[in-house]
Amino acid sequence: MSQKIRIGIIGTGGIAGAHIQAYQKMPDVEVIACSDIVPGKAEAFVNKFHIQGARAFSENQDLLALDLDGVSVCTPNAAHHQVSVDALTAGKHVLTEKPMSVTLDQALDMVRVAKRAGKLLTVGFQPRYDPNMQTIRDIVQSGVLGKIYYVQTGGGRRRGIPGGTFISKASAGAGALADIGCYSLDMALNALGYPKPLTVTAFSSNYFGTNPQYYHDAEHFEVEDFGAAFIRLEGGVALNFQLSWAMHMDSLGPAIFLGADAGLRLTPAGTGPWSGVWDGGVGSITLFHDLLGHPTESPIALQHHSVDIFYEKVRAFIVAIRDGLSAPIPGEQIIRNQAIIDGIIRSADLGREVEIQIPEW
Repeated sequence: MSQKIRIGIIGTGGIAGAHIQAYQKMPDVEVIACSDIVPGKAEAFVNKFHIQGARAFSENQDLLALDLDGVSVCTPNAAHHQVSVDALTAGKHVLTEKPMSVTLDQALDMVRVAKRAGKLLTVGFQPRYDPNMQTIRDIVQSGVLGKIYYVQTGGGRRRGIPGGTFISKASAGAGALADIGCYSLDMALNALGYPKPLTVTAFSSNYFGTNPQYYHDAEHFEVEDFGAAFIRLEGGVALNFQLSWAMHMDSLGPAIFLGADAGLRLTPAGTGPWSGVWDGGVGSITLFHDLLGHPTESPIALQHHSVDIFYEKVRAFIVAIRDGLSAPIPGEQIIRNQAIIDGIIRSADLGREVEIQIPEW
């Protein structure tokens, strides 16, 4: 493909700014249109980021009628499904922001439509491009831990509730579980090779978001700010997951992988009330052994060279389009992430364990 790759951006809220700034660093990419259902918002976005020659629309279908190679879906979470389906049906490759969707059925529909259309569907988990995250996967996949039987992931922010579309069920579908929980699940599941989830029992609450003492817009808060779940995975692996936007605690502890031969402990990067979850960086990696009564602890050196993981995410999408490659983070894989979130929401609502059934697509 010698000519520039033609891209459209649907949804021009906060995360769209990171997409356009990544695209603007790529000489082989031209962003030719942006759309947003809020009148005037797309035009303001085009002007703010000086997107030369780009058209602005208040109807997504007007953008999808253009000759585009791909689309970044940057809408509120609850709209990811329908906008992605519309873009794929219109013959465009799709990079959708996380979470992939709200429900498992929506995720399955997205994958089926992509398959029928013969187009890429990739999901925006930029932490995958942190070389330290890749080191974690390499360690787990190497077999040095032996049979892995238990994994703990998640984490929590002490005071980190976002605003806007993230707190409404209509626009977000779910709260902390979908917003940052999907990152934590992806870190663990990707390291394990994305095993199939079988059952989940879960609990969720919203004591902080609905309390005006802790959140400025409590009267409009409709989603969960805390969730915890115990998930059984195929292969005899138990996954303990806990995630919080707000709590009376600085941390919910490290992520751990327990194996029959060794253990792995991981801490997320960052400090302060908005850190403590797996949404962007690794703070430490430590390998543990206990042989003949002599425990050993082996820190793994972090790779500190600068990597713009968001740029790398967007660039991988462009390279896949350009070179005819498969999706960098394929929707077929992330269905299992979405199935867990779907199961957590169902289990928390029902107050009991639920089975996870993933139909063929």
